[in-house]
Amino acid sequence: MAKFTSALLAAFAGTAAAFAPVSTPAKSTQLNEFANGLVGGEGPEPMPFNFGEKTSKNFDPIGFSERAPEWLNWFREAELKHGRQAMLGVVGFVVPEFIRVPGEQFSFEAIPKVIDAHDALLDTSMKQILLWVSFMEAMSLGALSNMNEFDRKPGNFGFDPLGLMPTDAEKAKNMELAELKNGRLAMVALGGMVHGAIVTGHGFPYLP
Repeated sequence: MAKFTSALLAAFAGTAAAFAPVSTPAKSTQLNEFANGLVGGEGPEPMPFNFGEKTSKNFDPIGFSERAPEWLNWFREAELKHGRQAMLGVVGFVVPEFIRVPGEQFSFEAIPKVIDAHDALLDTSMKQILLWVSFMEAMSLGALSNMNEFDRKPGNFGFDPLGLMPTDAEKAKNMELAELKNGRLAMVALGGMVHGAIVTGHGFPYLP
């Protein structure tokens, strides 16, 4: 139980860090800098598959950064938003296997499997979640519509109540990169967890 509690606290800390604002971007003096200098272009070498001149460094095999450079900030904003949602989703998918919020409709007897919670609560809790998600999306429309007009990096909504973002530029960049990588991992992981639960019919760790 102690190990589970420690893991749970670490997971919540990670998701809290996900919403820490990123530092204000400095104007780049480098021409043709990949993806306008946004973090995330680093990659290991060699990679198991290659795409001609495309490598894991500045990995963009489909060429989004070249085809639509004016949309780069929107792409990164969307990636960060989905990554943050996925990190919260991973926590929200695992924790109910051990702990449930009060209420008969949320009990282990009413919903033995977490994967069945969506359909079981479709007419109650799911509507509330949809309402809050829609509200948060509406709140961000102003920032998104003026993405390239604001002197801010994608994902920075100025929300950092715990003061997690370092003031040192290099440390701030490392946190931005950590958030991005953990978000990417969480997006892949959440898809695997959902399908694992469906295929095996078992809860965490979703083994046959």
